[in-house]
Amino acid sequence: MSAVPVTRRATYADILALPDIVVGELIHGELIVSPRPASPHAYASSVLGGDLNSPFQRGRGGPGGWWILDEPELHLGDDVLVPDLAGWRRERMPIFPSTAYFTLAPDWVCEILSPRSLRIDRMRKLPIYLAHEVNWAWLIDPIAKTLEIFERDGNRWVIAGLHEGDKTVRALPFDSIEIDMGGWWIPDVPDTTKEQQP
Repeated sequence: MSAVPVTRRATYADILALPDIVVGELIHGELIVSPRPASPHAYASSVLGGDLNSPFQRGRGGPGGWWILDEPELHLGDDVLVPDLAGWRRERMPIFPSTAYFTLAPDWVCEILSPRSLRIDRMRKLPIYLAHEVNWAWLIDPIAKTLEIFERDGNRWVIAGLHEGDKTVRALPFDSIEIDMGGWWIPDVPDTTKEQQP
């Protein structure tokens, strides 16, 4: 009779042991290790953070009332997730904590999709966010140039918006201002090689 191998559940210590050049997450006891984001991913995340920070965190040109963070570490039950961006309404988190990670689920999360992360973000992380009563989730694909907006309706996600391309949108929960999606995508570089040919 052969022994059945026992798979050890990963722990937070496994994340702490990772090098700084990767992002570690725990999903149902499994350690998920991702490389740092590629340039389309990083560009979209950076520009979106800038679009939201001034009006919603600082109250300049918008209502304020939010904390908006890049890559916060979330400890949601036994799961440890690192969304690309997340936001908390200040009415739920009036004082910004001085801590390495957050145990209060955010009101909004945004995942910037890549071919490697798409399945994890969509199939594994979205249900965890829903279970912890995150009210809105955005999935942004910087290659397809799309924005999917999900809103929590009890124990299920409903699609609250689908946008593509270079549109200017009002996107929940930040619909009090218009956001230019075209700024999220790496600008197309014109092909100058044809002009150099004799």
